[in-house]
Amino acid sequence: MTIPIFDRAQSAARYIRARAGGEIQVAVVLGSGLGAFADTLAEAVTVPYEEIPDFVRSTVEGHSGRLVIGKVEAPAEGGIRREIMVAVMQGRFHYYEGYSLDEVTLPIRAFGAMGVKKLVLTNAAGGVSADLEVGSLMIITDHVNLMLVSPLRGQHDERLGARFPDLSEVYSRAYREVALAAAQELGLELRQGVYMALQGPNYETPAEIRMMRVLGADAVGMSTVPEAIVARQMEMSTLGISLITNAAAGVVDGPIDHDAVMRMGARVSEQLSALLHRVIPRL
Repeated sequence: MTIPIFDRAQSAARYIRARAGGEIQVAVVLGSGLGAFADTLAEAVTVPYEEIPDFVRSTVEGHSGRLVIGKVEAPAEGGIRREIMVAVMQGRFHYYEGYSLDEVTLPIRAFGAMGVKKLVLTNAAGGVSADLEVGSLMIITDHVNLMLVSPLRGQHDERLGARFPDLSEVYSRAYREVALAAAQELGLELRQGVYMALQGPNYETPAEIRMMRVLGADAVGMSTVPEAIVARQMEMSTLGISLITNAAAGVVDGPIDHDAVMRMGARVSEQLSALLHRVIPRL
């Protein structure tokens, strides 16, 4: 008999809560090549995904496949030092790996079951807009779901949230303002744009990229959207950040290579880490 996703999320949540030893306030998902932020956490506890009930394994290069629970220092208030406990996924699960969307989004449901209401989703993306330079960071303002499937499809369990959640503001406007202010303090230029998700794992054709531009996409990738939809259903507030690791097919001449995506992620990880350390305490 198939175990309901609600019960699977509760089981994972109990295990994570026991390993955390405290209340997790913010959850972060790190995309391809962007795992360095997890290594900056204080008092970190590392949990391989295979130890967490019902978590699957990440099979993609650049995804370490572990949950890191630790602390981010927040600005002192009244001379008192504060710390924020965060749970950071070093790598995510993808639909193209052959997993169901229930499996892909189970970590988000587990965080929601723990009472986490603040979520940061990051990814490596291709730049569809010619204005997005390789190596730049883009705040996600909205998305287009060309994966053509919803993580909410199937029998509804009201314990997970509304069957027809409103997606007018999937990515928190308030969180975007926090990120823009933090970037300005750091001297980082943050762009804003629309993220389009496809199933993958192949990269897109030049003709598909031209179509995406007409449809309003600024960046394209193979993740994030299912997680963001589930987070919205569970009434979590989400900040989305894309690292533009490559120009999409046809934007510039030359092939797209996953190794190059990883190298670009490594180059910009330090900037992303600095930004997250500024942003997370203010969410």
